[in-house]
Amino acid sequence: MPNSMFWNKSKSKRTWKELLKGEAPIQLPAAHDALTARLIERAGFVGYQIGGFALVGARHALPDIDLTRFAEQSAGVRDIIAACSLPVLVDADDGYGDVKNVTHTVQSYEAMGVSAIFLEDQVSPKRCGHMSGKRVIAPETMEERIRAAAAARQSNDFFLIARTDAREPEGLASALRRAERYVKAGADGIYVEAPKSVKELEEIGKSLSGVPQMTNMFEGDNETPWLTPRELGKLGFSMILYPTTLLFQVVRCLEEALKNLQAGKEAPAKARVDMKQYEEIVGLPYWAEIENRFQHGQQQ
Repeated sequence: MPNSMFWNKSKSKRTWKELLKGEAPIQLPAAHDALTARLIERAGFVGYQIGGFALVGARHALPDIDLTRFAEQSAGVRDIIAACSLPVLVDADDGYGDVKNVTHTVQSYEAMGVSAIFLEDQVSPKRCGHMSGKRVIAPETMEERIRAAAAARQSNDFFLIARTDAREPEGLASALRRAERYVKAGADGIYVEAPKSVKELEEIGKSLSGVPQMTNMFEGDNETPWLTPRELGKLGFSMILYPTTLLFQVVRCLEEALKNLQAGKEAPAKARVDMKQYEEIVGLPYWAEIENRFQHGQQQ
């Protein structure tokens, strides 16, 4: 059977609002490359994310400290979404500049087929939301960017999430005030980054009744507690990001594989796919069908 990316291609992709209505809370693993996005779809997830942390790490071997901008990130996004038919949420960082850049970012990602984005209110150069030393722009500046983003989209189905990183530098109360302002400016959803306890998650979840809210579960983070999707759903969160889950495990697997290779050990069957399984994942049956249908049937 051809890979799902190909035989689902004619089906219309669900909008982000339709996804929220039918599936919340949505688990959104991060795809750091096209193959990972394909595997996420094959595993049965209904949507996924392309996060800046994972993309810049896997594609450029760089930390998430604003060393890459829209050109580099969008190139990676284009490759990834071409391999997967699921609705996708993209980390659009700070919009890569002022309202002009935000407009360009929204227009470009919407035209590319992205379903949703989130924009954050950090001062440039921004950094990973779970790193210390973050600073945030004036809320009025973020409101301008949100209004520009909302005006730039061609369809209201293109979902805009406003992320605030004000929890660390200004405190939770300030972050929640910003979130309320961002919704009034035109954001469809809210993402308060890096809460420090279950109590804070509870307060965030109930702060904006009726507004879709997102949070993340980040392995290795010592502040935000890990909760199950069911627990987070009860607290009021409809979108759950997993920005490091796949990437961190892939890195560990690669390190172990390289150690075994140096020792001259063959990879055990349980630690790898076989050639047939891999060919199915990357869609070889589809391409073989194309080849047989058109090339071998040609008259010489």
